[in-house]
Amino acid sequence: MIEKCKLIEFPQRGDERGHLVIVEGNQDIPFDIKRVFYIYGSDRDVVRGRHANYNSEFVLINVAGTSKVKVDDGTNKRVFNLDRPHIGIYLPKLVWKDMYDFSEDSVLLCLSSEHYDAEEYIRDYDKYIEVVKKIKK
Repeated sequence: MIEKCKLIEFPQRGDERGHLVIVEGNQDIPFDIKRVFYIYGSDRDVVRGRHANYNSEFVLINVAGTSKVKVDDGTNKRVFNLDRPHIGIYLPKLVWKDMYDFSEDSVLLCLSSEHYDAEEYIRDYDKYIEVVKKIKK
């Protein structure tokens, strides 16, 4: 699963007036966008996320500032640096995610393939490992 996590560079338009970044569902990202939320005001030592999702796919974009995203599929781990507003990370379903090392000005935009449903979140890492092991069998 971790091999499906990848950085995506979004089209940029710009001139002397500034930059414009375009992100379209089912074109620039691999799903229809059903939910948008963002994280800001987190200290550098705060870890957000700490969960996996049964159904939701995500694209995370630091539209301001910087952060890191650690992904984990129960076997492998990888860290992505989000440090440019035209770069995002695609996270497929059933990938454990931790967002951390937020700069003071960080605004982390999250695009989701699903509407919020608390039942589809796996918030306990040990349970996540059990779920992943069952799927791999």
